[in-house]
Amino acid sequence: MDEMRILSPSGILGYGFPRASLERGLAGGLDMIGVDAGSTDPGPAYLGMGKCFVDRAAVKRDLELLIAAALGARIPLIIGTAGGSGAKVHVDGCLGVIDEVLRAMGKTARAALIYCDVPKQAVKDALKQGRIRPLPFAPKLTAQAVTRTTRIVAQVGVDMLLPALEGEPDIIVAGRCYDPAVFAALPVARGFDPGPALHMGKILECGAIAATPGSGRDCVLGVLRKDSFRLESLNPERRFTVDSVAAHTLYEKSHPYLLPGPGGHLDLSECRFEQTAPGVVQVSGSRFVPAPQYAVKLEGAARVGFRTIAIAGARDRIMIERLDDVYAGVRAAVENNFGQRPYRLNFRTYGRDGVMGALEPKPTVEGHEVGIIFDVVAPTQKEADTICGFARSTALHYGYPGRVATAGNLAFPFSPSDVSMGPVYEFSVYHLMDLDDPRALFPVQRLTLGGQK
Repeated sequence: MDEMRILSPSGILGYGFPRASLERGLAGGLDMIGVDAGSTDPGPAYLGMGKCFVDRAAVKRDLELLIAAALGARIPLIIGTAGGSGAKVHVDGCLGVIDEVLRAMGKTARAALIYCDVPKQAVKDALKQGRIRPLPFAPKLTAQAVTRTTRIVAQVGVDMLLPALEGEPDIIVAGRCYDPAVFAALPVARGFDPGPALHMGKILECGAIAATPGSGRDCVLGVLRKDSFRLESLNPERRFTVDSVAAHTLYEKSHPYLLPGPGGHLDLSECRFEQTAPGVVQVSGSRFVPAPQYAVKLEGAARVGFRTIAIAGARDRIMIERLDDVYAGVRAAVENNFGQRPYRLNFRTYGRDGVMGALEPKPTVEGHEVGIIFDVVAPTQKEADTICGFARSTALHYGYPGRVATAGNLAFPFSPSDVSMGPVYEFSVYHLMDLDDPRALFPVQRLTLGGQK
């Protein structure tokens, strides 16, 4: 086989895509359809709570089209990080939708399944054996942190997906997965160089985001050859350019040339980007360098409390100029009233530094108003509600130097003003774990999905 044609429908399963784009891809012939179904981008809560951050109805809509397309063309459909965060509960949710779609079609499909959950005891054992390393900016992992973690997943790579391809299943559903591996595993199994395959996978996993204009909800085509690949939009309104592809190659990387992943890294220092036709870019020179020690990234989420927020606006120029003094006064009032309880009270000021916080290089207010979010995290929801309500009412009537109006300092867009947000999670495990056998923890399960209506 000299080339493979791979379609990516969207940045994440459930984001949607035009039917016409999918049909154009099918008309040109395909070897597989791959789709990334999740990410850590929405934060740790979805992993901790076991919920999907994409609506089930939206996921079902996409799967109805993709399953019909894959079965009709007799090509595999490969889904990575199923259910959004890739733990067993998320994968099982995705399997349920697939089975529902197949039953509605009156069809069956042979599926290969990879759960990526890692038992806490396995992590603790690896910790004792010195096989756990923190990623940059992550603290050293402790057994206590592992114990309080709700669930832990490993980001599996090509090596773990290869056994799932045996027997040529119709659908592969994987838990937490290295995004490019979704698109690179089948090419590697067929003898293609992992360098270009993984680099192409890095672009395809985001759908048409690397095209111009970019979009996370449109189909693109990757054509892989032995030493290169090319990218084509399946929507005439979009095109790939050298600039757009090169820019996306830099996306989500801490180093301009190196991209680490399970078992090694991509070396992109010799890459060449060529505009071979209008809207078509060819990429060559991508190289995969195996690591001396195989490692996977662990992701774990632990509950740290409950959150309540209140949203308000301030338009008084005098107050805006004294916001930090007002915040300090509110904090002091809360502590005076409730003592030093284990809570966190934060103020997010949009129009000043609400997006970047302490990293904001220009923390000044240039407009006439700001938005303020009162953010309280406490051990129980009741405590969070109480402290948020007290902080909000204190700020509403807080007297600051130069204050003229006395009716209230804040405008509230909603009533009730306070919102109980529920449990709060943080990444308690974000570390590398060395593995001697990358497949041992992630056996492949095989099953038949669907059946009669």
